[in-house]
Amino acid sequence: MTKTIRLTMAQALARYMTRQMTVIDGKKVPIFGGVFAIFGHGNVAGFGEALYQVRDELPTYRAHNEQSMAHAAIAFAKASFRRRFMAATSSIGPGATNMVTAAALAHVNRLPVLLLPGDVFANRTPDPVLQQVESFGDGTVSANDAFRPVSRYFDRITRPEQIIPALNRAMQVLTDPADCGPVTLALCQDVQAEAFDYPESFFAERVWTPRRPQPDADELDAAVAALQAAEKPVIIAGGGVLYSEAAETLKAFAETHGIPVMETNSGKSSLPHDHPLNMGSVGVTGSSASNLLAEQADVVLAVGSRLQDFTTGSWALFKAEGVKIVGLNAQVFDAGKHRGLPLVADARAGLEALEARLKGWKSPDSWVSTAKAAKVDWLKAAKAVTDPTNALPSDAHVIGAVLRARGSGATVVCASGGLPGELHKLWQAGAPGSYHMEYGFSTMGYEIAGGLGVKLAKPDGDVIVLLGDGSYMMMNSEIATSVMLGQKLTIVVLDNRGFGCINRLQMATGGANFNNLLKDAKHEVLPEIDFAAHAAAMGAVARKVASIAELERALKEAEADTKTSVIVIDTDPLISTEAGGHWWDVAVPEVSVRPTVNAARKKYEDALKGQRL
Repeated sequence: MTKTIRLTMAQALARYMTRQMTVIDGKKVPIFGGVFAIFGHGNVAGFGEALYQVRDELPTYRAHNEQSMAHAAIAFAKASFRRRFMAATSSIGPGATNMVTAAALAHVNRLPVLLLPGDVFANRTPDPVLQQVESFGDGTVSANDAFRPVSRYFDRITRPEQIIPALNRAMQVLTDPADCGPVTLALCQDVQAEAFDYPESFFAERVWTPRRPQPDADELDAAVAALQAAEKPVIIAGGGVLYSEAAETLKAFAETHGIPVMETNSGKSSLPHDHPLNMGSVGVTGSSASNLLAEQADVVLAVGSRLQDFTTGSWALFKAEGVKIVGLNAQVFDAGKHRGLPLVADARAGLEALEARLKGWKSPDSWVSTAKAAKVDWLKAAKAVTDPTNALPSDAHVIGAVLRARGSGATVVCASGGLPGELHKLWQAGAPGSYHMEYGFSTMGYEIAGGLGVKLAKPDGDVIVLLGDGSYMMMNSEIATSVMLGQKLTIVVLDNRGFGCINRLQMATGGANFNNLLKDAKHEVLPEIDFAAHAAAMGAVARKVASIAELERALKEAEADTKTSVIVIDTDPLISTEAGGHWWDVAVPEVSVRPTVNAARKKYEDALKGQRL
């Protein structure tokens, strides 16, 4: 007879989570790093009580904003190379829908997070409950249906026994290299409190280890043939290199076969910055070295990349006649993009399989020499824009100061605005994972919460968050959470008084300076926001600096701080690094009364001719 234990659905969920394990560096550890929770009437009585019972095994972290707590959970998973992850639970209503943006972020970036929003009453007796969304034509609809398009797996738990198959499917998705992404289990609030006789076997400990799909023989043949025929091959390293823990394999493969490597935002840090074959960033925010080689390449081996438009220069970067793309990816959807030769496999397994077949083959020495010379030129250009200045500094000057003060051993965190482009070009990443950029969804407000998640994953690491004043204003509440939890961050706020990146894009497409910088927006009085005072009010050590030299000193002083530090510096909104880069497809109006827009349209139409279909 099957042994059972009587628990509420919420208690069963919490207990199940404590029994899921993984192995990292030979040590068995819980796969769930904890649960971020903001309680309300949709989850406090049911799941809140259940989390209290397992608080010693599964830590619960209180946050200040549902979206930002989910960002922190997602950042934890990214910093853990998807080997571990977290959950986030909210009440019904706005608490739940606040997490939809975070779900979209995780969906785009293929990152695991378990979202557990409270939901309506399954029995519908008290309908409409507080915060319930009512559809006049569909009685099954709730606000949580907004999660459906941005979840890899969605389920609504309307009976307590449904949690058994739902959690099994959830764990499969959260740990799958191809389907990895957010899972949403909407928890009806009455069902959270209902009891059921669960089989004890449901709570047996399970260890989840990475699945490493091997390549198909025919696809491997085609990939090997393409590379053996290549005269000018390049490798694009995407996030899949890091998630597969394939950095050393990639390094050895590139060295053995003389193939220059260029990195996406997700893949940056796959190779150390100073490796001679690391050409740096690629695409719209690419280095001059990477983009020079990409334009000439006859074979592009894309490893673990979804080939986003910033990587491919809106598919206008690869200019060689007959260029072939070999898509080494665990997800078939990505592997075959733009008629590429798919090589569906785990990144590390795929590189190992290619290595076994390519023994003795190497790209021409002249190609490697071209790459190394291009890198020398790029490093000179990068140094020129990051060296100290006495003028109002640019983003690049700030990046240079952070590197000089804290070094490439730190983990830098960023997400949106102009900084991602500058960091992609200029940050000198050391170890794998030391560059943490959320640029798949480019979510303003991710930065500080993301830094908290990184710090939870790397408690002994030096975590530095860079963000603009716009992102700071969007979401800053987790400064207080980091102080409360004793998780020290160093946060650098670049105040250019507006959305400087979009203002530059507006100008580049012929538009007028309008509604981006504060001075160009409708106003009666220009705000003078004291970011340092605001951060200090949340418990951080706060400093306002007036120059790059002062910034470097403040960054060194902040190393000795025992809690989160916030350093604020004024920057120029109009300057960005001109070296490197590539065209980006941003549609310009066909018709305008403004001559500048018409001129920009003509340039846009000329650029479109270079796109691959």
